[in-house]
Amino acid sequence: MDFQKVFKIVVGLIGVVAIYFLARIIAVGDDAIEASEDLQSSFVTPFMYVAYLILGVVLVFVLFFTLKNVLSNKDALKQFAVNTGVLAGLILFTYFVLAEGVETEMRDGEILSASGSKWIDTGLYLFYILTVVAIGSMAFSSIKKSIS
Repeated sequence: MDFQKVFKIVVGLIGVVAIYFLARIIAVGDDAIEASEDLQSSFVTPFMYVAYLILGVVLVFVLFFTLKNVLSNKDALKQFAVNTGVLAGLILFTYFVLAEGVETEMRDGEILSASGSKWIDTGLYLFYILTVVAIGSMAFSSIKKSIS
């Protein structure tokens, strides 16, 4: 039996388990689950563990095949190193230049530290920059494709 057949069987089994837990949650109903903490732990928690399992399996496969491709191809390794360096430089730029660290009182009365605030700003600015770059590259690619 090859890897694809085993993988399809495992994916099918995980899907069946997920459908079973979803059917249990739907059968009980939202109101009953929200009203009872016991129902939350017995109906929702297993469904969450299935989701965590799937997320973990996907992350392991993505990391494995990415590293396998990068380490087996010299050009891919060079491109990976350049992209990682650019991302690290962009993170450093947003952290040290754009982000401000201000202690902030949160809704529950706790205080968000200046460092935590600075990391949140860094993440937001990085998201904005990468969004603009992604939209710009898609627009550039579309324009270039329509011209040629």
